[in-house]
Amino acid sequence: MAAPPARVAYLIDVDDTLLDGDAFVADWHAQLLSLVGAEGQARYWAHFETLRIELGYADYLGALQRFRLECPHEPRLCDAAAFLVEYPFRDLLLPQALTTIGHLARSGPVIILSDGDMIYQPLKIRRAGLADAAEGRVLIYVHKERELAEVARLHPAEHYVIIDDKITILAAVKQAWGARVTTVFPRQGHYANDPALRSWHRFADLAIEHIAELMGHDASTLIEAGRARPAP
Repeated sequence: MAAPPARVAYLIDVDDTLLDGDAFVADWHAQLLSLVGAEGQARYWAHFETLRIELGYADYLGALQRFRLECPHEPRLCDAAAFLVEYPFRDLLLPQALTTIGHLARSGPVIILSDGDMIYQPLKIRRAGLADAAEGRVLIYVHKERELAEVARLHPAEHYVIIDDKITILAAVKQAWGARVTTVFPRQGHYANDPALRSWHRFADLAIEHIAELMGHDASTLIEAGRARPAP
């Protein structure tokens, strides 16, 4: 017999929500510059942007593979690959990120819900300790806002709280689920602070300055915040 749905479940993004993704990108920029120079760095990022358009997500390792095909005799690409694979993502956890997950888990299951590839993104999530913190509940899709039926099938709940730094994703989820979801917008990272999206901020049910602020909210308060606002 299937277990009854949880009263509330928490869907939490990774990059710039739990991890300082901007700091990682800055480190990767600097590492590429030191290994392959300005011209090589520019070639890599050109491949990266092309892949992002083709695939719909960031593929750091895939871009490096394409760069290798273009420059098969570049001796330091192995060092670049090692930098990516060995990167200490736990050092990039935002303040009290794991503590916040623990706080939320007392009232309902926490699910890591991320966009990304199926090699590097899982590695990042595990290395940061997020998979363990969420008790192995990790979902990674190309476009997670299009996979809500699957999310609900795997983790049934009466109400969902989604926490994401991308306001466009929050708006899409609110449009789909309405009063069944509370959208929480942490104003962290370059997506959250994009001036072009500032007028969208009103679509979030709750805006916070950093992830740890969630420890000041209980489940009932979060549920009511979502029920009080209609879909945009």
